[in-house]
Amino acid sequence: MEPRDLLQVRVLGRQPYEPTWRRMQSFTDQRNAETVDEIWLLEHEPVFTQGQAGKAEHLLNPGDIPVVQVDRGGQVTYHGPGQLLAYLMIDLRRRKLGVRDMVSLMERAVVNVLSDYGVQAYPKPDAPGVYVEGEKICSLGLRVRRGATFHGLALNIDMALEPFLRINPCGYAGLSMTQLSRYEPAVDTGRVGEQLLNYLIDEIGYTSVNRTTSWDE
Repeated sequence: MEPRDLLQVRVLGRQPYEPTWRRMQSFTDQRNAETVDEIWLLEHEPVFTQGQAGKAEHLLNPGDIPVVQVDRGGQVTYHGPGQLLAYLMIDLRRRKLGVRDMVSLMERAVVNVLSDYGVQAYPKPDAPGVYVEGEKICSLGLRVRRGATFHGLALNIDMALEPFLRINPCGYAGLSMTQLSRYEPAVDTGRVGEQLLNYLIDEIGYTSVNRTTSWDE
């Protein structure tokens, strides 16, 4: 079977942000034409991440939550428990995908997951992400290096939304954030992760998937 047909999935639970980010960088820097693509599903300890285009004025009052300057696109966002992160390490050239293709398929996958819960969501052409009734429920931020993506998407499931009030989310003053538990109170983050993963696999087109809960397998 060719590497392009294979996907390694890692379901990693709750992880600190910065070591995870460094692992993404290292994986991307070391991969070659034979490296199998990976998708990581996880949650983070509370952290604000400031993208390459980030402006200091969008950090209003971070308080006791650390701020990490990172190499993805976009502005500042918040990650914390109850938010599902999907990090996509995908060889774009091998799959004949452009960056816009990746953004669109990620948005479609999230819209499809939310539809499964009866939530009508949509992307915006001028502001990447997924929205429900004018409020943002999923943020996207990708980086491409050596023809491959890293970083990914953050879907709000059942989390404390207050930290978003300490920033201008994604650089938009007054942008209101929402989450799936507002519409589906008993939602299970692990189940949402599996649904999201299945849609991403279908969108990208893998035929063989290996799953693990470890960094090392």
